[in-house]
Amino acid sequence: MMTTVQEAAALLDGAAHARHDVEQFPSGQFTLARAYEIQRASIQRRIERGERHKGIKLGFTSRAKMIQMGVDSLIWGLLTDAMVEEDGGVVDLGRYIHPRVEPEVCFVTRRTIDAPLTALEAADCIEAVAPAMEIIDSRYRNFKFSLEDVVADNCSSAGLVVGAWSRNFDALANAGVRMQFDGRDVQVGSTAAILGHPLRSIVQASRLLHGAQMSLPAGSLIMAGAATAAEALRPGVHVQCRIGSGTGALASVAFHVAG
Repeated sequence: MMTTVQEAAALLDGAAHARHDVEQFPSGQFTLARAYEIQRASIQRRIERGERHKGIKLGFTSRAKMIQMGVDSLIWGLLTDAMVEEDGGVVDLGRYIHPRVEPEVCFVTRRTIDAPLTALEAADCIEAVAPAMEIIDSRYRNFKFSLEDVVADNCSSAGLVVGAWSRNFDALANAGVRMQFDGRDVQVGSTAAILGHPLRSIVQASRLLHGAQMSLPAGSLIMAGAATAAEALRPGVHVQCRIGSGTGALASVAFHVAG
């Protein structure tokens, strides 16, 4: 039996809200375009419960993430204020099903993005940049899904932690990325893994928004995508991400997982 957009949205939203996983949809159940309809309907249920739109996230912008998740297309999802965790704060795993964390770069917009941008225009639309980490948490059993499945599930978006803002955009070019658990490296990479340069994510975001007939207000967040593969979270661990080194580095971002 075919599942309607609203039925699929209710299923995925219910899984996220109650913190339990669900079976993947049957292969070929819906198209990629329909998956984005399900995504928006699912997020709309959150908005109706009182959450507010916060921005967007890009997914699979690095080859490492494509390989890890078994897909080959750039995707995007929506962020709400309820997804934001405090930098330096404590993350409760009880809010999630089987969470993983990945190092990212986050931008905040200085003006509305309502049309496709060139690379030169993209930089002018950004107010600041910060080191960040995204907590991803697929609502599907065993963290397995097709491209359509993950898009319908809001690209596994669940939480995000954003560090101090900076205007040092020059620090983004091929900067070292280190994510540590209890002071030990668990993922090491480069910002160049994010589309060659994280600022290119703004160009991609503008095109995706235009294609969906959506705009992004000033003050919105854009999570540029993971620089490395993700790591599973576990109780009691301290997680930190550093981007760059020396005087040109961005500030670090960190959180502690409740034991």
